[in-house]
Amino acid sequence: MEALRVGLVGYGGAGRGIHARLLREAGQQVMCVVTRSRAEQVEADWPGALVVPDVDGLLAHADELDLVVIASPTGEHVAHVLASLDAGLHVLVDKPLATTADDAELLASRGDGRLTVFQNRRWDPEQLTLLGVIASGELGTVHRFERRWERFRPVPQDRWKENDPDSGGLLLDLGAHLVDSAVQLFGPVAQVYAELHARTTPAVDDVFLALVHAANGVVSHLQAGAVVGAPGPRTRVLGDGGAYLVTSFEGEPTPFGALDDAYEETRRPGEAVHEGWLVRGADRQPVPQAAGGHVDLYHAVVRWVVDGGPPPVDPADAARTARVLDAALLSAAERRVVQLS
Repeated sequence: MEALRVGLVGYGGAGRGIHARLLREAGQQVMCVVTRSRAEQVEADWPGALVVPDVDGLLAHADELDLVVIASPTGEHVAHVLASLDAGLHVLVDKPLATTADDAELLASRGDGRLTVFQNRRWDPEQLTLLGVIASGELGTVHRFERRWERFRPVPQDRWKENDPDSGGLLLDLGAHLVDSAVQLFGPVAQVYAELHARTTPAVDDVFLALVHAANGVVSHLQAGAVVGAPGPRTRVLGDGGAYLVTSFEGEPTPFGALDDAYEETRRPGEAVHEGWLVRGADRQPVPQAAGGHVDLYHAVVRWVVDGGPPPVDPADAARTARVLDAALLSAAERRVVQLS
């Protein structure tokens, strides 16, 4: 299979640091990049790629492209997605799909099978392992899901994500991942309660969400914070048959990582790397890490563009996530539970 010809909108932390890296790993070819300040980086990474200053410049070459990857600031997604779809191209847009549910639903309605969303955390070994644990029945009936995405950055980065209160902030950024993960595990959300704060930046940097899932009554507690000196356990799932615990995540320092360190020191040669723990009181058993990774999303994108079929991530899912995030804003502003269904 020949490599897809890819146009990439944005070459910053997401465009270069995530999408370009995964495109290379998946064996795809970046042909055109929208950037105003990183032409030398593009030339070093993708010799011969065309550099243009705006999306109109990229779409002038639409007949030379198979896919547009949009990694621009979230506030620009609506315009960039609509223009790329109107040019007849398949589109992968970074999450969140849009800054509001109304805009996200507009884009989803216009997708016509050619729009997907970069919810890469669905392909995390962490999420895949947890899906397997729940399917095994070892936890019994689950009643609570907790996930934290916490860091200690008392001096914030100086980027649009930290400085733009409308399209930046942790609610839209990490919240989109957290809500999508919870819905993938336990289904649509019926109730939303939120506490949101901007402690060190103009945009929200402290998030707590309590969701009640419609089908089963599972309660999800989701947290994201930039000024958390002692990050909590990454994931905890409670059921009447036991609990599942993930102590740390992607190298972020946490005092709970000592549990993993102690196990790694005694892990025998050839023994599987563990992802988390099945816990029943004092009893703790390691759970092997499921195979998978973010590049698998790009492999799915290639199959989607070449062979057709449904998009790897239905944009309607991202619109439903946006509706939960909108409800979180309303809940925090009015200090009340918001009903979604």
